[in-house]
Amino acid sequence: MKRQLIRLSSILYPTLLLLLMPPAVLAAKPDDAHALRGVESGKVAWDITLGDPRKLQVFLGVIEETYDDLKRQGVEPDMVFTFHGPVLKLISTERSDVPLDLEADYDKVADQLRSLLGKPGVRMEVCSVAARLMGLDGSKFLPGIHYVGNTFVSQIAYQAKGYALIPIY
Repeated sequence: MKRQLIRLSSILYPTLLLLLMPPAVLAAKPDDAHALRGVESGKVAWDITLGDPRKLQVFLGVIEETYDDLKRQGVEPDMVFTFHGPVLKLISTERSDVPLDLEADYDKVADQLRSLLGKPGVRMEVCSVAARLMGLDGSKFLPGIHYVGNTFVSQIAYQAKGYALIPIY
């Protein structure tokens, strides 16, 4: 009886572990070889206006995964982030009007942006027109984010240079 229990447990425990593992751990991530054939640089202009910190955290996580996926597949990321609209409150260092229940989410967004800014090939820009219209001080944005005249102009220029536009609204 004892041997049967030991034998059963030696089968049961590994099986349970396999069932409880997330599918991503069990399978290798597929590649994007067909789409990336002949591509050396992943030029993307992220146009970000999303003002919900919880939703933005999800998108920033996917953007970071996109950066890593490009690197993993031998493509150098060249990413520009342009911020305008409601997102400006999330990237401002002025937090006097942030609801208490969202402070941690604002901090997480800032941490994710700092992480992305620390990667080669990443540039971030905030729109002075949007800041003016929202009554935000242009000197009070997260360090490393460039204060530019007009991110619509930036988007026109980046797209003219071959950057793919991906809006995050």
